[in-house]
Amino acid sequence: MLNFEKQQQEYLSMIENSLHLYLPEEGQGQDILFQAMAYSLENGGKRIRPILTLAFCEACGEDPRAALPFACAVEMIHTYSLIHDDLPCMDDDDMRRGRPSCHIKFGEANALLAGDALLTLAFETMLDQRSGYPIDPRRTVEAAALLAHAAGGQGMIGGQVIDLDSEGKQIPLDRLKVMDSLKTGALIDAAAQMGCVAAGAEEEIRKAASLYSSCIGLAFQIVDDILDITSSSEVLGKPVGSDQEKAKSTYVSLLGLDPSRRLVTELTATARETLSVFGDRASFLLELTERLATREK
Repeated sequence: MLNFEKQQQEYLSMIENSLHLYLPEEGQGQDILFQAMAYSLENGGKRIRPILTLAFCEACGEDPRAALPFACAVEMIHTYSLIHDDLPCMDDDDMRRGRPSCHIKFGEANALLAGDALLTLAFETMLDQRSGYPIDPRRTVEAAALLAHAAGGQGMIGGQVIDLDSEGKQIPLDRLKVMDSLKTGALIDAAAQMGCVAAGAEEEIRKAASLYSSCIGLAFQIVDDILDITSSSEVLGKPVGSDQEKAKSTYVSLLGLDPSRRLVTELTATARETLSVFGDRASFLLELTERLATREK
């Protein structure tokens, strides 16, 4: 347990320090844009995706610093998606991580542009060598292709389109799974696989990482659905009950609360099994898997 806490803090320190390094400096005439970017990117959060990138890189036997630009890039894209999700034309949420959403703080136009800027900064970051740990350019190209695909129309954005189209409709469970595999799972899968790519892992290892991420990605979304009806906005730092208000189908609405919890348990068990290929190096990921399944926010 103590080893997990120590390792998690090491990863978080690496991520936070690097994110600050990659953010543009003010004083260039567009300070409000940079302030909006920093406001959202440095607003805490669980940093699950970049932690997965570093953890899988290390589980493959490589120094996690090799994957640090990739880890920062995936967090930038995740943050940009949150900024845009909160906009009135999307989910119209006023709170994010216990603070006013970016568009409430800086206005809709600046929030939109801050999200756009974080998206482009993500790929600039992947090509940056300031981490001090050189990496084969071919691995960078492969990781960038993975991330671009996961964040685009066949990934995260595609899932958001299905989500918006599903408001007020009762959709079948298989379509809900497709939506969440794109909206939530695609970026989690890219995060895990980029860690393997940074380490030059073999195909068998990458397949295991992909299966793992598909399981925890779905479990993560189901836990979100559960917390949306069992928790409070004070605990979560964001509005609760919005899915019910918009008549969106969720795992809880389709399956029920207890069956949803059982599905999380099953997915978590499968995810743990896939980590066997990493041997003793999987200890951090094993503990992380359990904590994601039992989180309260």
